[in-house]
Amino acid sequence: MSDNYESALTYTSYLAVDDLLKLQKPLSDGPEHDEMLFIIIHQTYELWFKQLIHEFQQAQRALESGDTHYALSILGRIRTIMKVCVAQVDILETMTPLQFNAFRGYLSSSSGFQSAQFRKVEAILGRRDSRMAGHLPPDIQAEIKEITSGNSIWDSFLDYLTKRGYSLPADVVGRKKEVAYESNAAVQDVLLTVHQTDPESAMVSERLVDIDEGIQEWRYRHVKMVERTIGHKMGTGGSSGVEYLASTLFNPVFKDLWEIRSRF
Repeated sequence: MSDNYESALTYTSYLAVDDLLKLQKPLSDGPEHDEMLFIIIHQTYELWFKQLIHEFQQAQRALESGDTHYALSILGRIRTIMKVCVAQVDILETMTPLQFNAFRGYLSSSSGFQSAQFRKVEAILGRRDSRMAGHLPPDIQAEIKEITSGNSIWDSFLDYLTKRGYSLPADVVGRKKEVAYESNAAVQDVLLTVHQTDPESAMVSERLVDIDEGIQEWRYRHVKMVERTIGHKMGTGGSSGVEYLASTLFNPVFKDLWEIRSRF
């Protein structure tokens, strides 16, 4: 009887709860009460980043196959995950600067800049530059290079429009994918036609705007949370902290979708 119980699938074994709950290892003396919150929040972010990569890749497959309804569903899920990521900042902000500084020194050279999964999310979104992965281990750099050599989610959307019969500039759809996409007036003309004549494709483009807005909202909340906690001190790991984070604000991912707003 006991052997059957031990071999049966349970909530605990399916989710590997025992292993999961051993992953929180505070370093501070005591340890400091708030270090547990800091660890769990950031481990949770890494889980959401993993899920975002999973969902973005599925959204790309849906777009590239021309499956409008499934693409809408997955893109809507991504936007909802982004809302959860933003909401987690509210929890972090319950920690005062004094409470954070009580264990900050134990973080040593560790930094959020070292999140390989967030760099992968950025790569899927279309970021293409040498600063993105140069500080990461070689195997992670190779994985990110593989992502940047293929379609970004925007490229997948352009493939979707092509399948819907729209003619896009050859130098856009045929460019090397290692090169970052630049906003394009001819693509914007097509997007205006989409909004005027093709409600289904327009809905897909608006889902992308939802996601872009969610990413910008998360970046803003992240910047203000860091500023609220450490002011303008240098970040852990030697980063410039708030200064760098602030430079990422108001820089949309899907620029063409924003630029056409004044032309409706």
